[in-house]
Amino acid sequence: MSEDNRSTVPSVLIKLAHRLGTDVKNWRLDIPEQFGTGYCTGFVFNESIRLMIFNYELKHDLVIDNPDVDTWGGRVLFKFQNVIATPNTLSEGRESPSVLIVTSRINPNLLIPIQRRRAMINIEVEATYLKGLFSSTRKSPVLQSLLDNTQPLFFEEMIFPSLQILVDDLVNEAVDETFALFFRRVKAEELICRLLMALERRDKQQLYALNGQDIQTIYQLKERMLERLDTPPVISELAQSAHMSPTKLKRLFRQIFGNSIFSYYQALRINEAARLLTAEKRSVSEVGHQLGFTNLSHFSRVFTEHMGIKPKKFSAL
Repeated sequence: MSEDNRSTVPSVLIKLAHRLGTDVKNWRLDIPEQFGTGYCTGFVFNESIRLMIFNYELKHDLVIDNPDVDTWGGRVLFKFQNVIATPNTLSEGRESPSVLIVTSRINPNLLIPIQRRRAMINIEVEATYLKGLFSSTRKSPVLQSLLDNTQPLFFEEMIFPSLQILVDDLVNEAVDETFALFFRRVKAEELICRLLMALERRDKQQLYALNGQDIQTIYQLKERMLERLDTPPVISELAQSAHMSPTKLKRLFRQIFGNSIFSYYQALRINEAARLLTAEKRSVSEVGHQLGFTNLSHFSRVFTEHMGIKPKKFSAL
């Protein structure tokens, strides 16, 4: 890679390559065989936006210093999870594709754990840069608070098929080196734009600063729902296990996920139904009963509301 292009590679990627005794070529680090398999790619588009794609499995965990911690500033992180297909994702159950949207005030880490298995995308953007892209000063409280970046905020949005197509283009489309930065910047900014449009639709009028313990507790409850998709959540039981009042639990959950607990649970259940119908080729009746629907007509109606197509037709796609 030329010296000119080297400045467009994230420092953390160069540091990881040095740790593994290899080089970054065309913005890509291929994991040496003695350390594992897979790759990482990274692009610094300008001083305000950068992209990292991780798809690897290591034999051992690593921890490296974060060379960019002093330059983090007021950034917003878009962390895409479960959006990159791996050999195990078709045969094993997995969480629904989603993106975490986090202000830099949550935790700009000094150390970066390099986990053994990782398949995700990170896009980091300066909040002031994002602000400059809007022509109107009229924004929803959710979007305005994110762009102001004056308090710790944490949101999650599900990745639906239209967004997944953009993600697949970003990760998989082969582009000549001449256009690599241009192409990926356009795709990254389109993804960010569509996610901000989704946040703009949230009707929350007041946002509360979040702490790590609150976020961890809410995600533990999410894991609990994922493990019991055949059983609708009971608010009082969840609140008791979270050591929160039902009011606080519902408020924090809606702030993070943009939806009520039951509506979010229903979306998780239908996403898993879609996976079972396509990846595991289960019948509609098998899937409905496995996910706790005692009435298959009700299952078909709920599935159609979420996916825009009846489950039988969806399974034939």
